[in-house]
Amino acid sequence: MTETSNPLPESSLSGKTALVTGSSRGIGADTARYLAQAGANVVINYRNKAPRAEKLATELRELGVQVLVVGADLTDPASVQAMFDEVGRTFGALDILVLNASGGMESGMAEDYALLLNRDAQVSVLETALPLLGDGSRVVFVTSHQAHFIRTTPTMPEYEPVALSKRAGEDALRERIPALTERGVEFVVVSGDMIEGTITATLLERANPGAIAARREDAGKLYNVSEFAAEVALAALEPVPADNTRLVGDVTSFGAE
Repeated sequence: MTETSNPLPESSLSGKTALVTGSSRGIGADTARYLAQAGANVVINYRNKAPRAEKLATELRELGVQVLVVGADLTDPASVQAMFDEVGRTFGALDILVLNASGGMESGMAEDYALLLNRDAQVSVLETALPLLGDGSRVVFVTSHQAHFIRTTPTMPEYEPVALSKRAGEDALRERIPALTERGVEFVVVSGDMIEGTITATLLERANPGAIAARREDAGKLYNVSEFAAEVALAALEPVPADNTRLVGDVTSFGAE
């Protein structure tokens, strides 16, 4: 990450604890980096990239914050429970939960994997984290315009199963807003266009050569990983919009919901 300076004011998250799912690389790693630079203690979650997660942890500890690295398969409830048990033992509470991890375009996965990860696992992570999320805490769900607007705007066939499953996850999480509000837990969706340099963009480009360039031309600009991560980090701190939705970048080519 070099292009984007931290959008969060210095020390604005001092004393807070943040967990970012899927944060050993990409958007998740840069989001964790921004939060730590703003003073937050950080939980780095990974599925199978332990060396990358540990390397990031070493970097962030040099900022003077506490960093916990926890491997967990988010589709396995026991693994998720063990992760939050460790967070509870280490920090006692959680102030920011960023639901960043997603997938569904990987090869060799079961047919229902996208729905399992992008809907069921998101709900499971939130429900399991709830005992640690106190009054004034914040949950941030990261998605794409292609998923958020899938009901009104078709997307590339290769991405459609992922888009549908991520929208299903967003809907399932939104259903919990009243219950979260009762507990004093804020919730916000951050939706962005295709992000240059992500695994998803790479897989899409492989399946549909020229797709990213075509989308860039339509949108006028596509955010890179660090730029979009900056928006995710801001969503953890800035006031939640009335509709609980933070749209990043141009949305004129997407039909209103």
